[in-house]
Amino acid sequence: MQPFEAMQLMTDEYAVKILVGTMRKPRTAIDLSELFGIPIAACYRKIRLLEEMGLITCIERKLTREGKRISVYQSQLKNAYMSFEDGRMRVRFELANGVVQDSGDQSLITTITV
Repeated sequence: MQPFEAMQLMTDEYAVKILVGTMRKPRTAIDLSELFGIPIAACYRKIRLLEEMGLITCIERKLTREGKRISVYQSQLKNAYMSFEDGRMRVRFELANGVVQDSGDQSLITTITV
């Protein structure tokens, strides 16, 4: 994971709401959309991105009254840290299972072009 991608994700309003909204209680995309006022298409896009990064997991597939299958999601994020030191950026995710995802140090001087 690139530091800028990780930083953008942690400053994205919808992504943060989805992570926080699924930390203590598993929820469906529809639940999250209604709870936080996130458009459903945007909610599914953010969930897919968070799943790809390993920060959220589908823990169950439920059957609705209408006979549709819906996914129930749970946040895997325990802590997130962002730091800027001496022209370098680092983003670190600590997951609930003890795994640490570290973007490593990336020089901002070489990444940002003016």
